[in-house]
Amino acid sequence: MTASVPGLGKRREAREEALALLYESSVSGQDVAGIVAGRVLPPEEYAIEIASGIDRDRPAIDKLITANIKGWRIERMALVDRVIASIATWELVNRGDVPTGVVLSEAVELATQYAGEESPRFLNGLLRAIANEVRGA
Repeated sequence: MTASVPGLGKRREAREEALALLYESSVSGQDVAGIVAGRVLPPEEYAIEIASGIDRDRPAIDKLITANIKGWRIERMALVDRVIASIATWELVNRGDVPTGVVLSEAVELATQYAGEESPRFLNGLLRAIANEVRGA
């Protein structure tokens, strides 16, 4: 019954847009602001907030991911997995108004749609560890 939660659909779409912006930024080497400026239709405001926040906070986000990834290195993560982990980590750190369960389930949903078969389970474990560290959840 997600339709009863105001704004959930828009936030879900914004996370998908942020994924696209950050993926394009990683592949092209261009910053998010440049990519947004080149778009005919501007992305959702929340997508820009997420993607710009990750651009700004990349070292801290990567440090959190690296500290909580077990038996793996961030550089070896698939790009889509890394971007999804960054989105969720940014939300866990910067958006206390978004419940931890929502952040985790949205990340798993993105991974189910856009990443590899093992990605949802892998990201769920990684992001639960980050949530425990950041939010004590």
